[in-house]
Amino acid sequence: MLNKNFNKAKYSLILTILIGGVFTMFQGFEYVEASFCMADSTFGSTFFMVTGFHGLHVIIGSIFLFVSLIRFNKIINSFNHMVGFECAAWY
Repeated sequence: MLNKNFNKAKYSLILTILIGGVFTMFQGFEYVEASFCMADSTFGSTFFMVTGFHGLHVIIGSIFLFVSLIRFNKIINSFNHMVGFECAAWY
């Protein structure tokens, strides 16, 4: 974006959002197919807590990046208004 390569930035942003969605789908599949539950053992509760927080982080980040993509398509992100995108990238 800083090099004014907006096409590449847009497609990279879309790809990142899609990868986050694929990760979330695989995590949901993993939760459904797990042979243990949260109440089974310390492993189960630790597993679901850690992967759940990571999944939540990915979902929030994907939403953040999706909003940045919408703003990017409306050309709101200019060189003076890139704070939202930078925050999404750092998150």
